[in-house]
Amino acid sequence: MSQLYTYKMPTELFFGRGAAMHTAEKVRELGSDNVVIVTDQGVYASGVLKTIEESLQAGNVTYSIYHDVEPEPTYKGVDEAVKLLKETKATAVIGVGGGSSMDTAKNVAVMGTNEGKIFDYLGFGNIKNKPLPIIAVPTTAGTGSEVTFWAVVGDKEKDIKASVGGWEIMPDTAILDPELTLSVPSHVTAATGMDAFCHAMESYVSKATQPVSEGLSYHAMRLIAGALRKAATRGDDIDAREDMLMGSLIAALAFNVGKLGLSHAFAMPLGAKYKIPHGMVNAIMLPWVMEYNLPAATEKYIEVAKLLGEHVEGLSPMEAAAKSVEAVKRLNADIGITQGLKDWGVKEEELLEIAQKAYQSGNIYSNPRSSRVEDLVEIAKKAMKGLR
Repeated sequence: MSQLYTYKMPTELFFGRGAAMHTAEKVRELGSDNVVIVTDQGVYASGVLKTIEESLQAGNVTYSIYHDVEPEPTYKGVDEAVKLLKETKATAVIGVGGGSSMDTAKNVAVMGTNEGKIFDYLGFGNIKNKPLPIIAVPTTAGTGSEVTFWAVVGDKEKDIKASVGGWEIMPDTAILDPELTLSVPSHVTAATGMDAFCHAMESYVSKATQPVSEGLSYHAMRLIAGALRKAATRGDDIDAREDMLMGSLIAALAFNVGKLGLSHAFAMPLGAKYKIPHGMVNAIMLPWVMEYNLPAATEKYIEVAKLLGEHVEGLSPMEAAAKSVEAVKRLNADIGITQGLKDWGVKEEELLEIAQKAYQSGNIYSNPRSSRVEDLVEIAKKAMKGLR
């Protein structure tokens, strides 16, 4: 008997240049005329919201803006935005920005209809009441939060970074406008782009992959590999920006069911303790995780090597698969990511603690090669120097 698969996708995808001009229309389709926009200071100051605000004004949609989302979203930010939500009696939430803003918006929507604090709903499937309608508008091509059923939240004082999960917090609508990504700085484009590539890569080789998600993973890698260098070095290349946004979206559609691996297992503890941006952690860790995984997913990594333009004819399977690792290292270097964990303040004597925390991640079980804490320590040691 063949294996049974489930692929669920409740989010409406509205993609294309100028899509943000239709924000009011999408708000009203969800039955609201009063919204809270959740974003960060960078997006707020950049003028990216202008198109969205003009649409809301033209559509007679009342709105207020919470613009203090932190790079690593915290429960305090959720509490502050929820206070604004209730003061204004808003009936929908729009998250505009990167993963932090969209995740905060999801959590605000949860707390708009549920009692207590956001930490009461950690884990998957613990949300009691349906959240308020959510519209997600990504301004970076990376996290894929616009179509995922997780929302990160943290506590800086306790170095805690955890997630609220459930099909209920998948946005009702994702508005994907590549024009909103044109002003993203090169270093942010690079890190978020590698995050998206890591989503595609890890879901492709995951033990939990399935025919639908595997095809999405492969297509996402192809799009990102072809566009990331141009997007990071020529930020005004709208074609590259469009391919990156589509690649990030498709990668998220893949890992939502296909799961991830050891790079993402490291992301939570390293992000919480050292404040390393999520995409940067994944960019640093990915080549070394791939190297560790080669024996367990050799054929898959050969396909990755070929997709990345490597010549594998005449090589042994392991030699051919290893070409994928070198190709990803070159991709990192070409977009300016040469740092290692040491550059972010990580000390070798702290790696055991990091590995132990990483080992608590559910991504351990979907990684193609089984591992022990000791294996994670060795992977992290290799990631200390970076590519210099």
